[in-house]
Amino acid sequence: MPLPPILQHLRLPVIGAPMFLLSGPELVIAQCTSGIVGSFPALNARPESMLDEWLDHITGALADWNQRHPDRPAAPFAVNQIVHRSNTRLDHDVALCVKYKVPLMITSLGARPEVYDAAHSYGAIVLHDVINLAFARKAIDKGADGLIAVAAGAGGHAGTTSPFALIQEIRGFFDGPLVLSGAIATGGAILAAQAMGADLAYIGSAMIATREARADEAYKKMVVDGSSADIVYTDVITGVHGNYLKPSLRAAGLDPERLPSAAPERMDFGPGKKRAWKDIWGAGQGIGAIDRIVPAADLIDRLACEYASAKRRLAQ
Repeated sequence: MPLPPILQHLRLPVIGAPMFLLSGPELVIAQCTSGIVGSFPALNARPESMLDEWLDHITGALADWNQRHPDRPAAPFAVNQIVHRSNTRLDHDVALCVKYKVPLMITSLGARPEVYDAAHSYGAIVLHDVINLAFARKAIDKGADGLIAVAAGAGGHAGTTSPFALIQEIRGFFDGPLVLSGAIATGGAILAAQAMGADLAYIGSAMIATREARADEAYKKMVVDGSSADIVYTDVITGVHGNYLKPSLRAAGLDPERLPSAAPERMDFGPGKKRAWKDIWGAGQGIGAIDRIVPAADLIDRLACEYASAKRRLAQ
């Protein structure tokens, strides 16, 4: 099945993953004007009234870019909605996406037909992130247009399945839009994702070390200095398994080799809540490819050069 038109004319087949607390308008605009889909979690806009301001700013900035650069129009942007029942502002945030006709929505932690219906009411596309085949089938059955396969090695709340296996199994029943997440930080890895059967790559951790990301400078430096050996997979931080930087665990007084066995009893994604472990930082296993803090445009330029080079090598 061909990709929806909105995803067919990107400079690179890439979505900048929405990063909790780190993705804001500055990064989204830089990503879109550099030719990839930019995204952010709706919950990053706090208080909830700020989401209206962010969407107004992003849509205005991208419209201005398109007017000034008709030969290089901006890529579309996406808003990530956490649809877990504890997100008490979901209806508010979805209504604002409808108001601004956000081109893409990314849903996480649950499949909600009413969210898909709201997006479809004005022609938006909805991608749902999944870590296994069961969740993938459920999301498509409930109305998602496409899937984001969050495989082993991805930053944040990652799965444990090999990207080879996960893509293979999803393609066994679904031929629609499919995005792969998991340790993708080079242009060659983007091409490899496509070779496996994905349509696009989902890149988050590499974006942490950009000027526009809303990460502490120490966080960015930790990503630059780190490698796959510096990542630990645990559910102790939020109650859901995810990948985190070992040095940040040590700085918080935890031993990455001897983490507690008991996870928190429940997650709470509600607005205005204090977050335990706010200085424990997530990242994926692909950070070994990140060696400096740069503007997002420079990172995307580098990925584009590597992607073109990888394609040439295969053609030889």
